[in-house]
Amino acid sequence: MPLIPIEDNFNDVVAKAQRGYGISDADLAARAEISAEDLAAVKAGEPRLPVLRRIARHLQLSPDALEILAKKEAYPRAPVFPRGFAMFNTVHEDMTVNNYLVWDNKTREAAVIDTGADVSELLDVVSTHRLRVKQILITHSHEDHVAALPRLVAATGAEVWSHEKEPLDLPGARVFSDNAYFHLGVIAIKCLPTPGHSPGQTTFFVKGLSWPLALCGDALFSASVGGSPTRFVEQVKSTRARIFSLPKDTVIGPGHGPLTTLAHERKYNPFFAPDRLAPPAPPPEADAVAGAKTAAAPRPAKRAAPKPGKGAPSSFHARRKRG
Repeated sequence: MPLIPIEDNFNDVVAKAQRGYGISDADLAARAEISAEDLAAVKAGEPRLPVLRRIARHLQLSPDALEILAKKEAYPRAPVFPRGFAMFNTVHEDMTVNNYLVWDNKTREAAVIDTGADVSELLDVVSTHRLRVKQILITHSHEDHVAALPRLVAATGAEVWSHEKEPLDLPGARVFSDNAYFHLGVIAIKCLPTPGHSPGQTTFFVKGLSWPLALCGDALFSASVGGSPTRFVEQVKSTRARIFSLPKDTVIGPGHGPLTTLAHERKYNPFFAPDRLAPPAPPPEADAVAGAKTAAAPRPAKRAAPKPGKGAPSSFHARRKRG
């Protein structure tokens, strides 16, 4: 199976930080003592490394981690879960979005985290393992994360839950509060508030599998974070406080891009990494993947995505770089 490309390139990270912290091009160029031409080239995707390093500090980014991202040198390596966990990467319009299935292997009770655009493969796994989906848990209500919700509800009859700040316009949908718990046999799922990308953005922290698991929607991507046009500072702060305080062996399941680990993001995420880093190990299948969409493994073949149900929340995203 081809590796899922990293969601954001280095220039996407620069653009998110610049927009989030409200720094204009003129101001950034002046602070970093670079030309407007150099800044424009970097934002257009040209990896001028000395320029990147100069602007990184003024955007509260790690210069080393940003350079490593620009050079496509670090791809995350997440462990394989032998049972109780499955990830799905589905096509929604001009992007892909992740959703997840977690279950207790003894009781066969399961929960779905987000739906993505297509639940066909997920339902196949449910059938193959004879699972009973008890809950559908929504990290946040942007359209790409709930596009297949009506179909999944019809197929499973499961309860639908979202944060109380983002109630869903769906008959029977329920809401949870910060730090609520769900249980599937021996598996416990805690609802950690990680707002910013959206008011009720929630990270579901799962214990009871082979490794601790944080399914974080658009709070955190490998080498990046989800974007927010108005609450970016809150997002970075809540992500640092809630996700980066989890156990060091935690696996991260983002809303877009590949699975990663907390250890990897501590080292190579420009928003959270230290300024000085040792060179990373070569990424797996580097020639085929190159760690970013511009030189990435092909996306899955596009399928016609089910339309959201009546009153389904709309996405605020205006273009490809949703996060």
